Amino acid sequence: MFETLGHFTYRRRRLVLALTGVLVAVGLAWGTGVFGSLANGGFDAPDTEAANAVATIEQNVGRTGTDVIVLYRSSTQTVADPSFRQSVEQHLSGLPSQDVLSTTTYWSSRSPLFVSKDQHSTYAVLTLAGADQEERLATFHRIADQVRTAPSELDAKVGGEIAVFDEVNTQTEHDIVHAETISTPIVLVLLVVVFGGLVAASLPLFVGALAILGAFVLLRGLTAITDVSIFTINIVTMIGLGLAIDYALFIVTRFREELAKGNDVETALTATMSTAGRTVAFSGITVGVAISSLVLFPVMFLRSMAYGGAAAVLVAMVAALTALPALLAVLGHRVNCLRLPFLKPRKARAEHGAWYRLAHSVMRRPVRYVLVLAPVLLVLGIPFLQAQLGGVDHRSLPAGATSRTVTETLQSDFAGAGGSDIVVAVRFDSPPSDPSAALAPYLGKLRQVADVESVRVGGYKNAVAEVVVHTHFTAQELPARDVVHDVRAGGTQTQVGGETAAVIDLLDVLAERAPYMAGFIVLVTFVLLFVAFGSFVLPAKALLMNVLSLSAAFGAMVWIFQDGHLSGLLDFTPAGFLDATNPVLLFAVLFGLSMDYEVFLLSRIREEYDRTGDNTQAVALGLQRTGGIITSAALLLIIVVAAFSTSGIVFVKMIGVGLVIAIALDATIVRALLVPATMRLLGRANWWAPASLVRWWQRNGFRETSQAPQGWSRSNSQSSEEELVRR
Repeated sequence: MFETLGHFTYRRRRLVLALTGVLVAVGLAWGTGVFGSLANGGFDAPDTEAANAVATIEQNVGRTGTDVIVLYRSSTQTVADPSFRQSVEQHLSGLPSQDVLSTTTYWSSRSPLFVSKDQHSTYAVLTLAGADQEERLATFHRIADQVRTAPSELDAKVGGEIAVFDEVNTQTEHDIVHAETISTPIVLVLLVVVFGGLVAASLPLFVGALAILGAFVLLRGLTAITDVSIFTINIVTMIGLGLAIDYALFIVTRFREELAKGNDVETALTATMSTAGRTVAFSGITVGVAISSLVLFPVMFLRSMAYGGAAAVLVAMVAALTALPALLAVLGHRVNCLRLPFLKPRKARAEHGAWYRLAHSVMRRPVRYVLVLAPVLLVLGIPFLQAQLGGVDHRSLPAGATSRTVTETLQSDFAGAGGSDIVVAVRFDSPPSDPSAALAPYLGKLRQVADVESVRVGGYKNAVAEVVVHTHFTAQELPARDVVHDVRAGGTQTQVGGETAAVIDLLDVLAERAPYMAGFIVLVTFVLLFVAFGSFVLPAKALLMNVLSLSAAFGAMVWIFQDGHLSGLLDFTPAGFLDATNPVLLFAVLFGLSMDYEVFLLSRIREEYDRTGDNTQAVALGLQRTGGIITSAALLLIIVVAAFSTSGIVFVKMIGVGLVIAIALDATIVRALLVPATMRLLGRANWWAPASLVRWWQRNGFRETSQAPQGWSRSNSQSSEEELVRR
């Protein structure tokens, strides 16, 4: 199959490149418009009690959301001054009534909660027109300039839910441009060092650009049928660019090796596609499967990450297997052109180079390496046992962001604004003649709940009442969850919602679906690795290695982002918890990326084992042939991902830092040390599988060569047993 693909891309190279040009044109003209089609938020779980409570209230009582908050302050006037009131009301009256459905101020509510402790500030709550969040955001964009332009005698800052989303969108677009500005020059320089010339170094970036543009096209198409989160763009750029560089690095390196053997261009390309191309395809499928497992969660944010990640992987893989070979066919030996004079041409790798010697050094003392390194990774993962999970709040924005400043000012300067509200939808079997009297016993019961400060009726209509319960705990504080549980225990015809309730329901949904996700990834990965390598032992070992590197990365995430270490260096405000969706997302992405390097390393080991039948020699030669490439690929991917750790959005920063740590551990401790050590301990048992499946794999296996392993006149299982007895 892959030999055929190699011949096809060589003979139809102009056609393939012409179709690639069409993709680029569509991507630039239409795909880049995806930014205007993406949705905001999506961190809550749908069809839960919290979501249904809000829906019941909005459908019956009406929506009275705090879409926008305008914070007014005067350094000379107090709220009691008539001129202060006149300035605020004049400002609000200028807003179009078709866009602003209602405004609530101190003067309309007469609530002292609208006045700051020093009497110099107040705020107005605006409810915007729009059936959903996207429509309300569009409304906000129409009036944003008017809202932000306050009378000269007042200082006005805009916050609230819709303003936060708008600022997050702006920050996300800025972060992507910033990350690419940082990473692209560094990646190009490193690629020049790796390849020694400008032509070869430009090819991975070419594939990376195709991956991003192609993923944009797929995502924009998806937005026509489903909601896709704005944060998908971050994962598309990270994964698309990173994997495209990896795949191109593998293919270009193998192509140059084949040319160095004296092969003509078509033969070199065919050999490249039947080896490195096969590996890239299997790696792409494995990574794509891991990331696509996120669709098992009903949370829009995670499903969007599945769409974006899978799209980026798919396009990166297809581009590396079609457009890149076609370009290599055109370039031929010119792939080595434009070498820089201060970089010596790279010679073919010595069979017994540094990586070969490292592998033999490790395999002479395999027990020591396993007994030292495995516990180290497990110890690094210990902090994750103390992980606290929560939701996304204003602290996700960088310090100084206007909408974050508004929230923090309300919490610190306004009495009663530092807590949070729990909303309860109370449904009557039939409309009561006196709703207040009918609600009185239930309200009295709520006032007895520990840590409840106040209870009020927010509205009543269609036999549904909205009850607002206020607690002094902020929505993300753990004690607030106890209050929600107590409120939920106090009624039988009620639905309890609010920010804290939404977090509780989200955690329940994640806990319910996570085992299915993990089981899906493990099962599919095991099957794919067996088809690739014909072994039951290697997939099990690969899964165990992944657990070790993932546990260390998760432990580091807790230590950094939950406990607040390195917060000054990384420029974020620790919230005391991790965003609940981040560990799930990181598990899928990291599992896939770990398998990327595992597949590449084991493919070369398998190739050598098929040629020699010597497990120890195969491991050493496999590491020698791939160690430098894996290290280079990991370093390049780290550069791409690390650029996103500079993001102003904390949970994007968290993803970037987590990926950097995991990739670094995986490419060094795991692939370079633990894999050779464990493969030496297992010997030929590495290749064991039930005899019937061995025969199937020998007929249908997805291996690098059609050559049968030397000395394999019997089944793997028999050979493995003899090897174990001999040892």
